[in-house]
Amino acid sequence: MEAVLAKYENQINAFSEFLEDLPDVDEPVWILGARYDLKTKKSELLSDVRSRLWFTYRKKFSPIGGTGPSSDAGWGCMLRCGQMILAQALVCRHLGRDWRWDPEKRQPKEYHRILHCFLDKKDSCYSIHQMAQMGVGEGKSVGEWYGPNTVAQVLKKLALFDDWNTLAVYVSMDNTVVIEDISKSLFLISHPNATVGRKPEMEKKASGEKTPHLRSQRPLDWRPLLLVIPLRMGINSINPVYIQAFKECFKMPQSCGVLGGKPNLAYYFIGFIDDELIYLDPHTTQQAVDTESGSAVDDQSYHCQRTPHRMKITSLDPSVALGFFCKSEEDFDSWCDLVQQELLKKRNLRMFELVEKHPSHWPPFVPPTKPEVQTTGAEFIESPDKLFESEEEFEILNV
Repeated sequence: MEAVLAKYENQINAFSEFLEDLPDVDEPVWILGARYDLKTKKSELLSDVRSRLWFTYRKKFSPIGGTGPSSDAGWGCMLRCGQMILAQALVCRHLGRDWRWDPEKRQPKEYHRILHCFLDKKDSCYSIHQMAQMGVGEGKSVGEWYGPNTVAQVLKKLALFDDWNTLAVYVSMDNTVVIEDISKSLFLISHPNATVGRKPEMEKKASGEKTPHLRSQRPLDWRPLLLVIPLRMGINSINPVYIQAFKECFKMPQSCGVLGGKPNLAYYFIGFIDDELIYLDPHTTQQAVDTESGSAVDDQSYHCQRTPHRMKITSLDPSVALGFFCKSEEDFDSWCDLVQQELLKKRNLRMFELVEKHPSHWPPFVPPTKPEVQTTGAEFIESPDKLFESEEEFEILNV
């Protein structure tokens, strides 16, 4: 017991050092839509960061595909970041954004079920095994490094096989979020009275302008949405004109973080202070956790109990993927309003577009569906949007 307490005290000290090391500015810290004043909310900030699920390199798990690698060290960092952004969506879906992890308390069963989804086993729906094998369909060999766009496509396909979470993953294309396409993805309900793909209603504001909404859609069920927006905000480095809009994304209550980093180094960005990003780093190799199905997971190694890393926003590689989670229809409508107000109206150069209708010059949108075959799905799912999938096919934003 003394050893456990000593370890816990060391973890607290590490976070205290992190807090003391933060820049001496009056600016607040923003973490996934939550605002913290360093003068009065240090402990709350500590608890929030520590509560995020942290996925890192692992070793000594069962070989991927039976004969493949038994560790993802050196190549799996973007896959681990993809796991983190998806896990954050699942935590918000089942536990809520205000849920906090306490190592001294018993966690709800939903929490352990979420962790089981990411264990390094072939039968865990979002395991490194499933992600690597699904990536083969995206043209990536097992052991090859991924970019943010490719890992988003993998998550979208794996979500089709996740009957528990019923999560819809929408990945935008060509820097454009299409509300009509999202409505088709969200309302794929088998009930005969459910209506799919109705034209989204344009809600008229007091100002006289219209904002696209989904309020005309009223099927029986809303599927929680993880919205991923791959972008390239520059050529070799991030264009400074996008920095303020990029920071605004972390302020939105729907923020689920950002996939990005530096060339061949992926990080999961969860917030910022002043001109620095705060991120969780997957580049630590830990032993794979072996847990029986349905049992509680030894979760100490799934929470970052050390100093989180920071980096200058200007050092960020321009290729990123923004993540947002909308649990309800009202949540999505609110996100649309925030995008219109904070990103589209105030910025001369837009990071992305939000449009109502599917662009006429694009190929028809085909909502992803689960094949009628009992399998992992890696060898059966073909992408309907190959035209825009590869990392090289990002449209460069105007500079």
